[in-house]
Amino acid sequence: AGLMGNLPRIREEMDKLQQRLPQLSAEGDAGAGMVKVRVNGRLEVTKCLLSEEVMNTGDREMLEDLIQAATNQAIAKVRKQIAEETAKMATGLGLPPGVGLPGLPGLT
Repeated sequence: AGLMGNLPRIREEMDKLQQRLPQLSAEGDAGAGMVKVRVNGRLEVTKCLLSEEVMNTGDREMLEDLIQAATNQAIAKVRKQIAEETAKMATGLGLPPGVGLPGLPGLT
């Protein structure tokens, strides 16, 4: 019953969190920094940097693998940030740890 009475506040906090997601970001890298990828809290790639060294290799398959690895690393890091933000919000609302909050990328 207490949770139901808290729904307007929960919705308000969820909206605030959704607005903060684009501000969260994380970077992944692969190939000793030859490929760097930045992802925001909406799981959108916002930057992809390729070093001259990797461009000069001419090895398309290796480049594809490095981009994939850097992107996956960045996504994992930003998902962790989202989980931390969600946990802080849930704790502030008095919700139990690990509660599932719909509408958050990678957490539903």
